[in-house]
Amino acid sequence: MKRIVLALVSFMALVSVGMANAAEVKIAFVNSSTLLEQAPQADIAKKKLEKEFAPREKEIRDAQQAAQTLESKLNRDGVTMSDSDRNKQEQELNRQLRDLQRLQSNFRDDLNLRKNEELGKLQRVVLSAIKDVAKTKGYDLVLAEGVVYAAPQVDITNDVLAKLTQDVKTGK
Repeated sequence: MKRIVLALVSFMALVSVGMANAAEVKIAFVNSSTLLEQAPQADIAKKKLEKEFAPREKEIRDAQQAAQTLESKLNRDGVTMSDSDRNKQEQELNRQLRDLQRLQSNFRDDLNLRKNEELGKLQRVVLSAIKDVAKTKGYDLVLAEGVVYAAPQVDITNDVLAKLTQDVKTGK
């Protein structure tokens, strides 16, 4: 019986010490979706992708225009063309449309791949900024997704966004 009482007293002491330590835990919340949308690094990545893929977008627009021009010519002059000329023009139009579809498909695939690469880089930068802010402000735990409610005093999203902005200004 003494052992049970001693064990119970020891357990209660440990629980009370644990509760005292738990009261000192500093917790924060961050909205990572907001950070990924509003971080200046996201705009930089978007502009980089636009610049990188602009020549291929122009190539696709030019191919679309060429196919439309040929189709218009066929619709307008097809009745007066010989069967042989019309068949050649139709074959050429079909070839251009296949090439256009191939260009568009390759473009989408490559763009999606690059977007995912840039998103991965951005996620790593945001995570690093979250960790830096948490360490600087002395947080023991930072929660992100799956939080039902976070009071404004524990939301450090704006602090992390300010850190990301500062990092861009300082060239980090």
